[in-house]
Amino acid sequence: MQFEISKAFIEKIEHLIEEQNNQELLSHLGDMHHADIAEILDQLTLDEATYVIKLLDSEKTAEILMEIDQDDRERVLENLTPKEIADEIEEMDTDDATDIISNLSVELKDEVFKNLKDREHAQHIVELMRYDEDSAGGLMAKELIKVNENWSVTGCMEEMRAQAENVTRVHAIYVVDNKGKLKGRLSLKDLITAPSNANIADVYIENVDYVDVHTSAEEVARVMQKYDLEAIPVVDEIGRLVGRITVDDIIDFIRDEADKDYQMAAGISEDVDADDSIWELTRARLPWLVLALFGGFIAVTVAGQFESAMVNYGFLFFFMPLIAAMAGNVGVQSSAIIVQSIAKGTLTGSVWKRLLKEVGLNVLNGIILSIILFLGAHFILGRDYIVAFTVSTALISVIIIASLIGTFVPIMLNRYKIDPALATGPFITTSNDIFGLLIFFTIAKYMLGF
Repeated sequence: MQFEISKAFIEKIEHLIEEQNNQELLSHLGDMHHADIAEILDQLTLDEATYVIKLLDSEKTAEILMEIDQDDRERVLENLTPKEIADEIEEMDTDDATDIISNLSVELKDEVFKNLKDREHAQHIVELMRYDEDSAGGLMAKELIKVNENWSVTGCMEEMRAQAENVTRVHAIYVVDNKGKLKGRLSLKDLITAPSNANIADVYIENVDYVDVHTSAEEVARVMQKYDLEAIPVVDEIGRLVGRITVDDIIDFIRDEADKDYQMAAGISEDVDADDSIWELTRARLPWLVLALFGGFIAVTVAGQFESAMVNYGFLFFFMPLIAAMAGNVGVQSSAIIVQSIAKGTLTGSVWKRLLKEVGLNVLNGIILSIILFLGAHFILGRDYIVAFTVSTALISVIIIASLIGTFVPIMLNRYKIDPALATGPFITTSNDIFGLLIFFTIAKYMLGF
């Protein structure tokens, strides 16, 4: 049954902390899942959360620290001594340990390294810190099980038992040669059923998917998703097996990227949370709002060029919000599909073919919407046929242009290594507002003659 936090339970934990009743605290939290404890800590003050972290053993708190929010984790770590942080690091897989240490100050980082007893663990962390965090090298962990192709099945089993002590979860068994180069993978079934005097070279599977340390995290995610992998080995520049990436690491990356893209699409230029300071939130939101304001100035200027229409055809200005809204909506729809395809790696083929398809789709949508607008303008609003036909023609033209912009812009951004998620936010909406009004008044000018 899933654990649920109640207000009474939190109040009880707070009371036990205040009374420093460690024995009863341990009776409540000792057997609880680390993810549930992390959820509890989120409801406590910083001092209370730190108290719990110091009370529990490092094996459990190492997992708890990886579950809580990064900002909260950093604040908790600030209340721990370098030795206490080192004790937590010792219990973590190297990828998680690297994430923790990378966010420490230079001085604290040095002190933590001095307190690490496992020097091999420390060396692995140092190695992982060399890689970009959004690369396979930055995502991988050093803990894995590997066997030599020249080992016997019996010797392999003994070596695997020793290696498994440092591996939290065994996803795969990898086979390497004498130089450490990845040769293939080993099926546990084949290993168990093989004769005891057989060599690994006789039973391992050569076909194995892998990535190198410089492969982008996006590409790693694509490969793992395509082949339904729970883990994927990572090799260095000369093909030596240096680590492995598990599906939980990729899920975390995908979630973080989705959060960033969602915020960027909403016009937020930095990764922020609701609990961040007003200054941080303002800094993240203001740039796009300024862009939208300047875009609004341009739209006003465009409308001002058709001032004569106000005198003779003032009713056209009642259609301005409709035209601008449709332009923005169509542009965002088109760009969202393209951005999603880019993220999944499914955007293939000619750009022109993609544009032609999008135009065809929006011609159909535009015709249907224009007919609805024509009927509404004529029969509901009481405008004559020429006026209704004018706004309907403008609408279908705006929809086609907006779809082209929404399709073309993210493709070009991606081609020039700029995050295409920019295209689904205020950038597309503002630009399509401007073009929509320009097209609307230009068509109206020629059809109505002002």
